[in-house]
Amino acid sequence: QVQLVESGGGLVQPGGSLRLSCAASGFAFSIYAMNWYRQAPGKGRELVAVISSAGGATRYADSVKGRFTISRDNAKNMLYLQIHSLKPEDTAVYYCNAEHIARMPYWGQGTQVTVSS
Repeated sequence: QVQLVESGGGLVQPGGSLRLSCAASGFAFSIYAMNWYRQAPGKGRELVAVISSAGGATRYADSVKGRFTISRDNAKNMLYLQIHSLKPEDTAVYYCNAEHIARMPYWGQGTQVTVSS
């Protein structure tokens, strides 16, 4: 059974930091590119960070560059998103996504990040 389980969200003050985690199981994690998406209330889902299957290449949305860092540990089937300098506009549900050109994508259930004083 394929599972992507996000954790690490919560309520944080502006300027704070969080580390989101995504635990993967039931599929060949190391051959999938992995993505973090987010969806703010009333808005569409936004791609915020991408990491290649081996972890050697990353890409970020302009809105998070310099504040977000995506990483993965293929030995542990884990995906991470380190977030610094949080802003109220970062408030959203954050989802991890597994992507492969020749296979179906997988999604987690999301973890809520709320940035508020």
